[in-house]
Amino acid sequence: MTSTPSSFVLASGNAGKIKELQALLPDFILRPQTDFLVPDIAETGGSFVENAILKARNAAHYSKLPAIADDSGLVVHALNGAPGIYSARYAGAHASDAQNITTLLANLNAVAATERRAYFFCVLVFMRHENDPCPIIAQGRWDGVILDHPEGELGFGYDPIFGVLSHQCSAAQLSLEVKNRLSHRGKALDQLKQALFEHGVV
Repeated sequence: MTSTPSSFVLASGNAGKIKELQALLPDFILRPQTDFLVPDIAETGGSFVENAILKARNAAHYSKLPAIADDSGLVVHALNGAPGIYSARYAGAHASDAQNITTLLANLNAVAATERRAYFFCVLVFMRHENDPCPIIAQGRWDGVILDHPEGELGFGYDPIFGVLSHQCSAAQLSLEVKNRLSHRGKALDQLKQALFEHGVV
């Protein structure tokens, strides 16, 4: 079994993602790619998996560390899967979370509450180095509904309008501990940790 690297680079500068993933991986040091001046790479893939691989390879190249990349988004059935891989830029290239939420709610304005089913989807990719021919890929899904207005101050992204049916609240009203047990990212990371163990990385 190989020794465990003390640090992984996280192919993201998103503070919310970094906080969630570090909480889920307390035995490792996750360093954001901004620590290594890693330039953003164009997300030209047609799927969450393709974009996560692009980001992991880019981060590993510049940091010279094993890399974890997350590509995730919100999938709304009534919008034919939108915003999907464009979740972070649904309202434009440099849109804020609030702008993305406003755009999504406007596009769902005429959709009945019973038809507002949605899910968060997350893909995590681990690459030992930039030329890793067999990246480890994990994924998770979190089903819910889209609320008609934002609720809660926690979380990030679309959390304020993502209704968690099991708790009768929005994702932005859940503590980080509870959210990590339920979320798409938490499920993907459980799968990733198991795969890392099986492949002798940890």
